[in-house]
Amino acid sequence: MERVLLNGIDLAYDRRGRGRPLVLVHGYPLDHTIWAPVVPLLEADFDLVLPDLRGFGESAAPAVAYQLTDLAADLAALLDQLGIARAAVVGHSMGGYVALAFAGLYPGRVLGLGLVASQALADPPDRKAMRYQTAGQVDENGVAEVAASMPEKLTADPALQVKLKELILRQAPAAVAAALRAMAGRPDSTPALPGFDFPVACIHGLADGLVPVERAREVVAAARDGRLVEIASAGHMPMMEAPGQTAAALHLLFL
Repeated sequence: MERVLLNGIDLAYDRRGRGRPLVLVHGYPLDHTIWAPVVPLLEADFDLVLPDLRGFGESAAPAVAYQLTDLAADLAALLDQLGIARAAVVGHSMGGYVALAFAGLYPGRVLGLGLVASQALADPPDRKAMRYQTAGQVDENGVAEVAASMPEKLTADPALQVKLKELILRQAPAAVAAALRAMAGRPDSTPALPGFDFPVACIHGLADGLVPVERAREVVAAARDGRLVEIASAGHMPMMEAPGQTAAALHLLFL
């Protein structure tokens, strides 16, 4: 991986392939390696940029609290560093929230916006409270409890659950807690969707137990140019559960 100092953060990223710029943003509490199954299927047609969000993977952990808009600013600074003026930005789960923040802040830099197993709505009060509670637990006890409970919510595939548990255990507790608080504080992005003059596409598994497919359908209905690909065999991790179908959808939606 490459590293670059951006906004005071030592940010790690991978860059693969050639063609149309496509940024793939990982979800919580993971890192860029979740996209590994689809990279070989995309790199012939896309200039892929795969960052580790601040604190995750090989990127430096945050020293202070941040908002999702700060993560979006990191992406903008990374694209500046790479000389990429405009790109399609696709985010998984929390990465979708970051992609929405990026589109809101830098609409002129967006060729297309993609949400994979994500949504535009803010957290309801009970969900906010749960995130803050979990963040406090991570501060005190580390990521072990998250790693024990989260994989079965992400996928029904036992083998993939094992891989995801290992991946979560590698994440810095400070990053996991900070991300939980940033997600809890995010606004409802639905009002911005009709104003986007670029395609807004959702890829969603019908077996997603964390974010119902109805949330994706609502995004597509609200957008001026909304597009939707539903994957029957996938849960919350379509890029790992159904990489061929996910890559085909990204080609269809963003090439």
